[in-house]
Amino acid sequence: MRAFVFPGQGAQAIGMGQALAAAYPAAQAVFDEVDEALGEKLSALIWEGDIETLTLTRNAQPALMATSLAAMRALEAEGAKIGDAAFVAGHSLGEYSALCAAGALSVADTARLLRTRGEAMQDAVPVGVGAMAALLGLDFEAAQAVAAEAAQGEVCQAANDNDPGQVVVSGHKAAVERAVEIAKEKGARRAMLLPVSAPFHSELMAPAAEVMAEALAGVDITAPAAPVVANVIAEATSDPAKIRELLVRQVTGSVRWRESVAWMGAQGVTEMWEIGSGKALSGMVRRINKEIEMSAVGTPDDVAKVMHG
Repeated sequence: MRAFVFPGQGAQAIGMGQALAAAYPAAQAVFDEVDEALGEKLSALIWEGDIETLTLTRNAQPALMATSLAAMRALEAEGAKIGDAAFVAGHSLGEYSALCAAGALSVADTARLLRTRGEAMQDAVPVGVGAMAALLGLDFEAAQAVAAEAAQGEVCQAANDNDPGQVVVSGHKAAVERAVEIAKEKGARRAMLLPVSAPFHSELMAPAAEVMAEALAGVDITAPAAPVVANVIAEATSDPAKIRELLVRQVTGSVRWRESVAWMGAQGVTEMWEIGSGKALSGMVRRINKEIEMSAVGTPDDVAKVMHG
């Protein structure tokens, strides 16, 4: 059984998807559609811009989705079918890419939702008030204990359960800085602040969740061609009403990636394709379940390799 997985923020790179667009008209059409939906040439920023501007949350989120969808269209041009996947899943914003690839959301709606999501997440907390940190070498339970000890009346919570030895905590900057020190005392291999602009997937994102509830209420969501393994419940659903609810919860909730991958493995998934920019998820999946065979698909060569060997 195969699953398609879609990367989240941090995978952005200047030039991503450009070779796919040059090689596949269907991939170029995705970038054109995203440009039109946003009323700007996001594709020019992705291919010729500077990484600082691309990394801004409002740009990175729709840009990564566009690149993932372009890779999916290239695969489809070579005969792949999303409906043949047992499951689709994505890391944080990648869940939107997964839903779009599976036909639950249109490309234009997904681009606009992610622009709104990026801006709402950025606006939820003034710059400098929040932070995120990666704790390496601690399991989820240990990281949760660190976050609880560090909170001291502020917000500090486990935001991303990425793999057995990598958990990201998020919240008020002082609390997250305390978490880094506590984690080191408790034997973390490494603990460091991340270069992000807001405390994603924490309670501090509540204003953004309200914005997304309103935005999601205004778009059509249909049953996806393959069940979507949702971040906040770490199991699959195909129910449009449930999908809408879970996307709102995802803004403040934890990304349960380790559990999601483990759950897919338990359902019989033996192969995953990482669709889009980078190979971050491939590394995580290998650390979660060594039995799952990973392929990253972000260039025409990658498409040829997975489709034709």
